[in-house]
Amino acid sequence: MEIFAEITIIIMVATLVAAVAKMLRQPLIIGYILSGIILGPSFLNVIQNSQVIEVFSKLGITVLLFIVGINLNPQVIRDVGKVSFISGISQVVFTSIIGFFLARFLGLDNIASLYVAIALTFSSTIIILKLLSDKGDLNKLYGRIAIGFLIVQDIIATIILLVTSAAGSSSGAGLFLITLITLIKGILLISAVMLISSYLLPKINEFSARSQELLFIFSLSWGLGMALLFYTLGFSVEIGALVGGVAMSMSPYSIEIVSRLRPLRDFFIVLFFILLGSQMVLGSLVNLLLPAVVLSVFVLIGNPVIMIIIMNLLGYSKRTSFFTGLTVAQISEFSLILGALGFQLGHLSRDTLSLITLVALITIVASTYMILYGERVYPRLTKLLSLLSLRKNKGEQKLDEEYEAILFGYQRVGADFVKAFERLGFDFIVVDFNPDAIKYMKEEKIPYKFGDAKDAEFLAELDLKNLLYVVSTIPENETNNLLIQKIRDVNKRAIVLVVAQTRDEANKLYKSGATYVIMPHYLGAQYATKIIREHGVNRQGYSELKSRHLKYLETLSV
Repeated sequence: MEIFAEITIIIMVATLVAAVAKMLRQPLIIGYILSGIILGPSFLNVIQNSQVIEVFSKLGITVLLFIVGINLNPQVIRDVGKVSFISGISQVVFTSIIGFFLARFLGLDNIASLYVAIALTFSSTIIILKLLSDKGDLNKLYGRIAIGFLIVQDIIATIILLVTSAAGSSSGAGLFLITLITLIKGILLISAVMLISSYLLPKINEFSARSQELLFIFSLSWGLGMALLFYTLGFSVEIGALVGGVAMSMSPYSIEIVSRLRPLRDFFIVLFFILLGSQMVLGSLVNLLLPAVVLSVFVLIGNPVIMIIIMNLLGYSKRTSFFTGLTVAQISEFSLILGALGFQLGHLSRDTLSLITLVALITIVASTYMILYGERVYPRLTKLLSLLSLRKNKGEQKLDEEYEAILFGYQRVGADFVKAFERLGFDFIVVDFNPDAIKYMKEEKIPYKFGDAKDAEFLAELDLKNLLYVVSTIPENETNNLLIQKIRDVNKRAIVLVVAQTRDEANKLYKSGATYVIMPHYLGAQYATKIIREHGVNRQGYSELKSRHLKYLETLSV
C-alpha cells in the first residue's frame, strides 16, 4: 500500500506541476523534471521506493525507444537524403569535439567529458517535431532537413548506446577490442533479427490484427522481448527496444501500433523524467551552476552556429541555415538516457548526471522560445549571419538581362507556370532557395536566381519596377504579403498571383494588392465537380483522365 500511495502522490504532484508548465507554455518535460526535484530528497522526500520507480521508468524508456524504432522505417532512412546525412554527421562530430574540450576546461575528467560532449550533440526529436508541427513548418525546407538529420542523430545515438553497453563491461587496453567484438556481435544480431522478422512478423501481425487488443499486446511483448533478448546477450535494453521497433516499422499496422502504445509510453516516461529530477543534487547546484550555464550557452549559440556554417557550405540560404540551426539549440531525451546509463554503469557521478539534466532544463526552455519567435529574431541578425557565409550560395546565376516576369518557388506547380511564361513569350526568371530545384533548373537551362522571398534585402536586389507578371507558389501568407507590399511600393500595374490556404488569408492578400489569389482546394473542388459533370459514371472517361494524370506526374522532377 505504501508503494501505491507513493506512486499516487508522484502522479498528482507531476500533474499539478505539468499543468503550471502548460499554462506558462513550457514543454511538459520541464514540469516532470521539476516534479522530480520537488519530490526528491531536497524537498518533500516522497520517493522512498526508488527501485520500483526505476523499473517503471525503464519500461518507459523501452516503449519510447521502441516507438522511435518504429518511426525509423528503413525506407524513410533511405529517403533522408545527402544533405540531412552530411549535416547530421558533421554537427555531431564538431559539437562533440568542441564539447569535449569545453568540458575538460570546466574540470571534468576524460570519461565524464566524453559523456557530456556526446550528450550535447543530440537534439530532441520529440520537442522539435512538436514545435515544428505547432508552427506548421514540418513541410518547409528547413523542417524537412531538420527531420532528416534528427533521424541521422537517432541512428548515431543507437550506435553510441551499443558502444556504451560494451564499455560497461571493460576498461583499459581491452576496451577497444571488446567494443569492436561487441559491435560485430551486435551487427550480426541485428541482421539476424531483421532477417527473421521480415519473414515472421508479417504473418504474426496479420493474425494479431484481427483483434486490436491482441495486436497491442503482441506489439508490446515484441518490443519488451527484443529488449530482454539484447540485454541477456550483453547489450542494453535501449538498443534492443530500438531494433525491435525498426523490425516492426515495415508492418502495415505500424501507425495503429504506435497510436496504441503512445499512452503507455507517456505514462511510464513521465516516471523516468521524475526519477531524473529526483536524482539532482541541489546541494551542489551552486557548484554546477557555472558549468551548466557555460555548456548551455554553447548548446544555445554554438550548436546553431555550427549548423548554420554547415548548411551554408552545403549551399543553403541564410534564412534556411538560420532556422535549421535553431532546431539544434537543445539537448534531447537521448542525452538524458545516455547520462542515466553512464550513471548506472558507474562511469558518471551523480553530480555529472545532475549537470546534464540541468543543461537539458535550461536549453529546452530557451530553445523553445528561440524556435517559436525565430521569425522576429531573424531580421535583426541578418548582418551577423552574413559573417557566417563562408561560401557563395549554390547555383547563383548572373542575370544581367531584363525580365518581365518572376516565378517565386519552382517546386509544387512551378513547372506549369514556366511553360505558361514560355508560351506567352515572357522573359522571366525563377526564384528558389532549394538547391535541388536550383540544380534541376541549371540542368534544364531554366533562368533562375538563388534567393528567399522572405528576405527583404534580396527582394531589393530584384528589378520589381519593370515587371509585368509575378507568380508566387509559396503557401505562406506572411511571405506573400511581404512580396506584394514590396512590389506595390514600386509597381502598381504588375499582375500578381499568389497562393492562400484559407478565406481569411485570401482576403488579406487581396487587401494587400494581389491581382488574384489561388486557393488550391477551391480550384481543385471546381475542377473535380467539372469532371463529375462531364463523365458521371463513365469509367472509360476516368481511365483516360487517370492516364493523362500519371503521365503528367512523371514530368514532375522536383
